[in-house]
Amino acid sequence: MALDRPRRRLEAPIGAATLLLGFEAPVRITRAGRPPVSLVSVVNGLTTLPALGEHGGRLSGIEVLLAPWAAFTLFGTPQYELANRSLDPDELADAGAPLGELAAALAALPGWPERFALLDRVLLERLRAGVPVSERVVHAWALLGRSAGRVPVSRLAEEVGWSVRHLENRFREQIGLPPKVAARVLRLQRARRLLAAGHGQAETAAMCGYYDQAHFSGEFRTMTGCTPGEFLAARRLPAATAVADRLAGEPTSLLLTSGRGAPFSKTRGGPTGHADRPAIRLRRRTGASGGQGEPAREAP
Repeated sequence: MALDRPRRRLEAPIGAATLLLGFEAPVRITRAGRPPVSLVSVVNGLTTLPALGEHGGRLSGIEVLLAPWAAFTLFGTPQYELANRSLDPDELADAGAPLGELAAALAALPGWPERFALLDRVLLERLRAGVPVSERVVHAWALLGRSAGRVPVSRLAEEVGWSVRHLENRFREQIGLPPKVAARVLRLQRARRLLAAGHGQAETAAMCGYYDQAHFSGEFRTMTGCTPGEFLAARRLPAATAVADRLAGEPTSLLLTSGRGAPFSKTRGGPTGHADRPAIRLRRRTGASGGQGEPAREAP
């Protein structure tokens, strides 16, 4: 779908890795501390900072949201190498056959049912043949996800029968972030959801386990570049009605209006447990970040 003008979209951290298989024009991605990149297909690991995505008004492809441990198996790459980064998936040395070829094959098919069928088959084959993930890591990630990041690391280590140090090392390898940092992402994801549902900032801070509202506000700003109030205000703008959030029911994104500076100061310039949620979620992207498309669906 072609749009009438370029689009700028801000993405807050979520508890999932992302694979975008693009069909046409590139998207320009800016992250704090890294030079902007322009890519047609993109892989992102877990992040602790927001990203600004920009394109010229036309963007199509399929976005795949992956449990981090599934990304480890799928790409065969230590996930700490993908954390807070946006890469061309063909740069991953252990990812198997070039994913750029898969994107081209998907684009050539006549319709979305055929594309999803091919994507299901290829990804499931890669998962079956990929690097095995530790079931203890999967279990620890599931516990962390169910608690929205509130389980202490010492308890996670005790639950899976490892030392804290060993759990941290395996988590960085197969999830991408140490458990304490990953917990921050999951806790903030729940906090955004509660705020969007109408809970006040003080109530949200208490429900999510922050020390107080000041701690919550500081953490929110650190990880999104804006305060909770600024994020909610931007979500209420007319442009926000065009945003299709990356996770159903989760306020993950802001569509910036033309001429407006990014409220996420860190981008200015230049899910998910094994037993609780699927390893892969697919969504069709036609047109743009915030454009229309089919709802996310789970892979079999």
